[in-house]
Amino acid sequence: MTTLKVAIVQAAPIPLAIDDGIEKAVRLARAAVEGGAQLVAFGETFLGGYPLWLDEAPGAALWDHPGTKALHRIMLEQAVVANDERLLPLQELCDESGAVISIGAHERVRSSLYNNQMTLRPGLPVLDHRKLVPTHGERLIWMRGDGSTLGVHQAEWGNIGSLICWEHWMPLARAAMHNLGESVHVACWPTVREEYALASRHYAMEGRCFVLAAGLVQAKDDLFDGLERVGGDAAARELIDAIEADALNRGGSMIIAPDARIVALAGEGEETLFADLDLGEIGQGLASLDTDGHYSRPDIFELSVDTRAKGGVNWNRDKDL
Repeated sequence: MTTLKVAIVQAAPIPLAIDDGIEKAVRLARAAVEGGAQLVAFGETFLGGYPLWLDEAPGAALWDHPGTKALHRIMLEQAVVANDERLLPLQELCDESGAVISIGAHERVRSSLYNNQMTLRPGLPVLDHRKLVPTHGERLIWMRGDGSTLGVHQAEWGNIGSLICWEHWMPLARAAMHNLGESVHVACWPTVREEYALASRHYAMEGRCFVLAAGLVQAKDDLFDGLERVGGDAAARELIDAIEADALNRGGSMIIAPDARIVALAGEGEETLFADLDLGEIGQGLASLDTDGHYSRPDIFELSVDTRAKGGVNWNRDKDL
């Protein structure tokens, strides 16, 4: 296969209400697949919505804030978990169509939340990528991921991987992903503002791969709607109400070629962005730049990646006890 049709679903999530969000994701992903897409990408934490209050609500980071605590409780209750049966409709869509779907979610592991960009692929388990370093205020809600979720899916047309938001400014994370030989990279953002577009285009040029920079469309009213769908909470509503702006995530998604040119560009509203990718461009670009090969100096620089899962507690049980 030399041509791959891809799509970015730039849409408004249904914040907090995961079940409703999955239903919307299935509908939108199915429409993209019916439009011919073999790879469909959604933005950061589409399932659950981006936690806008962390940056936009005055006082959200104050110790013991009742609204912040209420929203955290709701996110824990709603978050996806390993082998979550609620994701089956998305998995079934992959299985029946042969398409790959990349979608972000709040994931719960024991009592912690992770920012997980999940890759659903036909006939295989979900491939997780948990954000390595939550950015700034995000550390109030998300745990750090580990090296066990740095990986790619090997499709028949090439490898697909993903990084989330400011991970694109982690040079060693980029180097590790480039070593895995991505043909297509999903760059997940809450919204693709100018500096995020620059990071995405740089990644395409540096990694000699196509990049799907996927953003969300999300407004203050979406938070109110999602909160009501999960039963409401007075303290959470008061915190959200303190947000001054109305529209906060404005899309801006783009599909980028290995030479950093923009192949397709979305506006600020909800839309599905399609593009046909000529995968032959990857090999042509490698003639002049291969940062993991002839443009590297392994005799000078060496990167070691620890891919062990770090659960925090190791139970060494003696069978004789």
